[in-house]
Amino acid sequence: MNITAETQAIGLLGHPVAHSLSPQMQNAAIAAYGLPYVYLAFDVQPHLLAQGVMGLRGLGFRGANVTVPFKVEIAEFLDGLSEEASLCGAVNTIVNENGRLIGYNTDGEGFLKALESVFDWQPRGQHVLLLGAGGAARAIGAALLQAGVEELFIYNRTPERAIGLASLLGRMGHWRTRAVERPGEAIPYVQLLVNATSVGMDPKTDAIPLNPELLENHLLVADLVYQPQQTRLLREAQRHGCRTMGGLHLLLHQGALSFERWMHRPAPLEEMKRALHTAISNG
Repeated sequence: MNITAETQAIGLLGHPVAHSLSPQMQNAAIAAYGLPYVYLAFDVQPHLLAQGVMGLRGLGFRGANVTVPFKVEIAEFLDGLSEEASLCGAVNTIVNENGRLIGYNTDGEGFLKALESVFDWQPRGQHVLLLGAGGAARAIGAALLQAGVEELFIYNRTPERAIGLASLLGRMGHWRTRAVERPGEAIPYVQLLVNATSVGMDPKTDAIPLNPELLENHLLVADLVYQPQQTRLLREAQRHGCRTMGGLHLLLHQGALSFERWMHRPAPLEEMKRALHTAISNG
C-alpha cells in the first residue's frame, strides 16, 4: 500500500476493536483497485463517541464502519440516515457525502446474502428465533421480516429488551414478532436460529447463549460471532445434526456492501475473502 499526502482515511469505530478483521478485509479491497485510501480501526471510549464522530467530519474521512456498542446511539451524531438505517434504528456504515455524514446499515442485507450463499435458504414463509436485541439484531430482524419471514421470535437475557425490539419491529408494520421468555418456547416451530449477541466471542469462548440440549437437527444455526470461527454454539449445533454458518460470512458480505457505498464500484469479494482467511490463519 502506497501511502502519500493524498491518501484518505476510512475508520472503524467501536469498543473494543482489537479483535476486528475489517482492516485486513477492507485494505485488501482497496489494494485490489489501487485506490488512495487506508482503513484503520479506532477504539473509542463510550463517553467520547460524539468527539469521535466530529473527528471523522473534521479530518475529512471518506467514511467509517460502526460496531458494538455504538450502532444505535451513533445515529444522533449524524446528519442523516438511509432508509434501512432509519427503519431498523441502527447504523453500521457511515459515508461522507460532500461533508454530510450519512448513516447506512449493511448488516441486514449482508446477512441475507450470507444465508443464501451458505444455505441456499430463502426467508419467505419461514419462522426464525433471534437471540439478542442490540444493533445487529435490529438490522437482521428488520431484514428478515422485510424478506417475508412469517414469524420472528426474539429472546434476550434481559426480557425487557426483547419486548422492546419486538415492539419496535411491530411499529414498523411487521406484526409477526413475539418476545419469548425462554428459547425453548420457539425452537420447535422455527427453521433458523440466529445468535446476534456477543456471547461466545473471544476470550469467553466457552460461553453459549442458550442451553445446547434445546438444539434440534431440523435447525439452521447462524452465529454472528467470528472470533473464534467455530463458537461453542456452532460446535454444539453440529453435534446435534444442525447445519451451521459462522460470523465470517456476514462480515464478508456486510463489508462488501460498505465498500460499495464508499467507493461506488463492485466489491472484490474474492480478495476480501482471501484476506479474511489469511488473517484467521495468522491468528
